[in-house]
Amino acid sequence: MAGVFRVGLLRVLSINSTNKLLANRSELIVPIRTISGKNARAIAPPTNKPKPWPYKTKGYNIFNSLYDKTTSRFDENSKIIVVEGPIAAGKTKLAKELAAELDMLYLPEANLDMLTTNIYGFNLKKLNDQIPESLRFYDIPDFLLNPRHKMTACFQMRQYVAKFSQYIDALAHVFSTGQGVILDRCVYSDFVFMESMFKLKYISPEARSIYYDARSCSIDELLRPHLIIYLDIPVEKVMANVQKRNYTCEKDSEVINPKYLKSMEDLYKLEYLKKLSTHSELLIYDWSEQGDIEVVVEDIERIDFSRIDEQDAKVKDWVYHLEEEYGCLRNKYADKKNQLMMYLNIPRFDAPELLADGQDFLTYSELVLNSPGNAYETGFNPAMGDNVLFRVRDYPNCETLPLIERSLS
Repeated sequence: MAGVFRVGLLRVLSINSTNKLLANRSELIVPIRTISGKNARAIAPPTNKPKPWPYKTKGYNIFNSLYDKTTSRFDENSKIIVVEGPIAAGKTKLAKELAAELDMLYLPEANLDMLTTNIYGFNLKKLNDQIPESLRFYDIPDFLLNPRHKMTACFQMRQYVAKFSQYIDALAHVFSTGQGVILDRCVYSDFVFMESMFKLKYISPEARSIYYDARSCSIDELLRPHLIIYLDIPVEKVMANVQKRNYTCEKDSEVINPKYLKSMEDLYKLEYLKKLSTHSELLIYDWSEQGDIEVVVEDIERIDFSRIDEQDAKVKDWVYHLEEEYGCLRNKYADKKNQLMMYLNIPRFDAPELLADGQDFLTYSELVLNSPGNAYETGFNPAMGDNVLFRVRDYPNCETLPLIERSLS
């Protein structure tokens, strides 16, 4: 776990001794009630919780842990919920509505713009015409219009990187603020896209193997979501929805066809949902004609999240005995994101499409370093309006991804 925390030391220094923690075990199991919607919270007695910890600008170390207890911010809605489903299913609309109803943070579907846009708002994709082809930013519209391009494998790897990074942000937010998070798709379902691409020979066996090496090295560092909501729509309806929303890259794409969509549907239902349902609660809805959010909220409120049996696979990711253990997790996700991202560095060189020429990389590096806001550390760029006089440190403690909606237009 996080290196700065040492349970033995905390047993001596902490206000709460181990015996006291174990004696009040129920206080450390989070949460002890079901998720509550607006109506239920309106009639509930007020709670006195600490203000959210500013984890994006302030670290959380061993000394902070002595007086700022992680579980003191937890309530029944301190959960991670993921909305899944096929293309054009209405996931974004439902996720936003649920976030508003449950007072949770909504995180849009992870996308390349989140990785390429810096804190000043400059998007590196603007440099695409100058960047060598082997390192160019190849996004969803590019893939849909040219799925057999040699950058397809790199595109899918970047999708996994974005989703992994975003899920770390979600965990950091829950542990630091106590507020729940709702995601539009997540890192756990990303393999559905990889496998669908591989079946249609858009990705080589070598690139697929490297992808799974990266996944196996990183995925177990995360905690699985409390709840997955899957919006089920038949392939024919998905095709109709794609035509209705009228994005050129989707309508003119050879990728969006019944075979590809059926492959995604089978992988979702037979692989992803089957495996994750042993660790997460699962709600499935026929969303062919959309649905009623009130019904969804009522179903969520009926789920019992109060189980405390460590052997129960559906809660074991989130149940711990000691306050120190929650502090370790909080420190891990909010303060050590860069270390977690290093698990994605796989030293394999057998997939040429994932490699770049040294001269190309030099050109790319020079372009990036000379682009607006990237010459120096965040907060130390005079050209972007930063006042660097007497400034020692003013960059984010936790570099979370920007909340940028995916664009297909």
